[in-house]
Amino acid sequence: MKLATLRTGETTRAVRLDGDTLVDLGAPDVGALLARDDWAAHAASVAARDATTYAAAGASYAPVVPGPSKVICVGLNYRNHIQEMGRDLPEHPTLFAKFADTLTGPGDDILRPQETDRFDWEAELALVIGRPARRARGQEAERAIAGFTVLNDITCRDWQFRTREWLQGKMWDASTPVGPCLVTPDELPGGVRPALGIRLTVDGEVMQEDTTGDLLFDPVHLVEYVSTVVRLNPGDIIATGTPGGVGHARTPGRYLLGGEHVVAEIDGIGRLENRVVEERAA
Repeated sequence: MKLATLRTGETTRAVRLDGDTLVDLGAPDVGALLARDDWAAHAASVAARDATTYAAAGASYAPVVPGPSKVICVGLNYRNHIQEMGRDLPEHPTLFAKFADTLTGPGDDILRPQETDRFDWEAELALVIGRPARRARGQEAERAIAGFTVLNDITCRDWQFRTREWLQGKMWDASTPVGPCLVTPDELPGGVRPALGIRLTVDGEVMQEDTTGDLLFDPVHLVEYVSTVVRLNPGDIIATGTPGGVGHARTPGRYLLGGEHVVAEIDGIGRLENRVVEERAA
């Protein structure tokens, strides 16, 4: 299944994508849908003839989960990105957090803060949690994965490297597109360990291209690791890291200045298409 959070005027609705039709699933967003113990069975069983439907063409999507209780991100999880950043292969996942306020829709503008001149891109596979998990192992960790989506971990590099901790470079308001949909593992080659082409372009120029099968720590391992530390709730997002090709690692460095058209896409899941615009001071 493919699930999304559709904007309908002032509200949002959880929908299932059936070709060119969006079927309303009776929940305000995908996060609320995943809070149901029977979310998968319910989402699959709603018949288009018995539900409100919308045209997929021209639809406006919110972040696939607009208000997750947590967004956990993994740094340094593709060998080529680790090498381009001049670091050793890590023994354990490198974790940092984002907040719900950083998330924006898959077609929304990305706000470039006035306070940075090193605004960078990071295309990522993100997994979405579908059931509570704490110290999950093996099949329990696999079952906790509701599906996968696309995330662009836009980063203010100058702020990221002000200190040894990365958070201040990663948590800027309305800077992180995520979506357009959640795709359940049964639809993807590799299932809960999907091997999918991932790429990012800036104004049509390919900057990143790899396969999610090259992850150093795969999605199941990440659920095991993160759930050891903190309870994972339905709707929580884990961004699995970015491949090589970020602007900061180029010589000279290349950054988003404003006006660029950035596309992050993963085969079988979808694409984020965003325009970079300068954030105006309040």
